Amino acid sequence: MSGVLNERACLLTEQLLARAGELKVIPHALQNGAIVVDCGVETPAGLQAGLLLARICMADLCSIQLAPGELEGLSLPYLQVQTDHAVEACLLSQYAGWKIDVDKFFAMGSGPMRAAAEVEDLYRVLAFGESPARTVGVLEANTLPGVDVVEKISKATGVDPKDIVLLVAPTSSIAGNMQVIARSVETAMHKLLECKFDVHRVQAGFGTAPLAPVAQDHLTGIGRTNDSILYGGSVTLWVTGDDESLQEIGPSIPSSSAACYGKPFLDVFAEADHDFYEIDPSFFSPAVIIFQNLDTGNVFQFGQMNTGLLKNSFGF
Repeated sequence: MSGVLNERACLLTEQLLARAGELKVIPHALQNGAIVVDCGVETPAGLQAGLLLARICMADLCSIQLAPGELEGLSLPYLQVQTDHAVEACLLSQYAGWKIDVDKFFAMGSGPMRAAAEVEDLYRVLAFGESPARTVGVLEANTLPGVDVVEKISKATGVDPKDIVLLVAPTSSIAGNMQVIARSVETAMHKLLECKFDVHRVQAGFGTAPLAPVAQDHLTGIGRTNDSILYGGSVTLWVTGDDESLQEIGPSIPSSSAACYGKPFLDVFAEADHDFYEIDPSFFSPAVIIFQNLDTGNVFQFGQMNTGLLKNSFGF
């Protein structure tokens, strides 16, 4: 394919760059022509930057907004995500499946640049790839990348460095906090894929998760954002096909299906030596999953919230 996901994300990135001052993001032009946009490393980028960052991550095939909510009587914003293109937006673009590791720089890479690189098995399973003229990626990182990181991405994607834009935010920032918590639907979709479910049966997705308080440090931020989805995320998927397969796979989709369920994410992370890719992949899913079958009209719900753990994680 030519590069539909990347082009959509690049168009939205142009809007973000045009509003850089208003959004409190800082673009940096590197020597090789790439643009690195600081969305929270050294600048206090805010809520609007966070919403745009999440939309770019999903190739702008979504609607994302804040909504009022509560956690055991305590007022707390929730992040709502909806998409009519769950496979493309969540799996082929948003999923943080690319480990960017260059010398001392480390980031979890997401966004449509992944579809250009095709370094993950996911693209072979879903038979998808892009050859875009330009690309954009989102990096969850504490520091800004240099030319060496861009060169690695350029080599993998086949895109010239001058046509690469990287948006960078740590979880301990407003925008970085939001872009992680905007992954409620994505976690459900990836869990379905891991369970060998035909994800193309999903016609639409809607998810909510509490917006965790921004943490003082990166590690605490990782814990809070993941706990938000694992113990407070609720996802509804509109699907086609038979009911029996939904009833069969349903119990294995929520985070409660994992053996490590019930522990704060930071504890699980520590047990995995702080390597996301060493954690039981069945743990990465929302607390609640609801299937609405468009063919039969039946509805199935699995999983449950754990508000007590969330309150502790959030520091309430």
